[in-house]
Amino acid sequence: MNRINKVLNNKSDILSIYFTAGFPNLSDTTTIIKNLDNCSVDMIEIGLPFSDPLADGPTIQNSSNIALSNGMTTKKLFEQLKGLRKETDIPLIIMGYFNPIMQYGIESFCKDCELAGIDGLIIPDLPAEIYSNDYKTIFEKYNLLNMFLITPQTSDERIKFIDKISSGFIYMVSSFSITGAVNSFEKEQKEYFDRINKMDLKSSLLIGFGISNKETFKDAINHSQGAIIGSAFIKFISENGVNKISNFIRKIKG
Repeated sequence: MNRINKVLNNKSDILSIYFTAGFPNLSDTTTIIKNLDNCSVDMIEIGLPFSDPLADGPTIQNSSNIALSNGMTTKKLFEQLKGLRKETDIPLIIMGYFNPIMQYGIESFCKDCELAGIDGLIIPDLPAEIYSNDYKTIFEKYNLLNMFLITPQTSDERIKFIDKISSGFIYMVSSFSITGAVNSFEKEQKEYFDRINKMDLKSSLLIGFGISNKETFKDAINHSQGAIIGSAFIKFISENGVNKISNFIRKIKG
């Protein structure tokens, strides 16, 4: 069974952390993964930096720019991940835009993901229909789950289609905006979470965008199976370095 599904089948308060590969320093990628694993994080999303990250807020955009200037590339990321599975069994997901993956070659990318021990992908700008028609069989060939994003504006019909073709979790974006930290969820966001939960989907739901502290983490796991934190974590390691990650996780989990 895929490592992602093992976690989804056994936990109800999942914490997934997103960070940008090659940030703050080019060599920090595997150090961050190991430190997060030591803090008992449930999943890790490795951001593949891209020069035009349309869905990302200023914090993640800045981290991508720094990572690219540090020399991070798709090839470099796979080189860094080589052998990592000898040291950790935590589910690893690459989150990135479709353009760099296409440039690398879809099948070559998926093959190298499998060799590196990647369990799944999140590609915000890959339409579900195109994935289902053109790439699903390739992803499955290399044992990769593909997770899709939904927003408050996503129609019920489309959500049901995404649920039908999904084999991992659905990334429930907390609001129709770019990424970024907030201090609490609004009433409208909680109503959206409740509406999706009432749809009785087969896929697990994880909430992302805006999770930044203990309060929003608890809110998220009260309305889903888990939460994804990105911008707040990147801001933390930017200000405090990668060796104090346990302090951040402790504050989130309480």
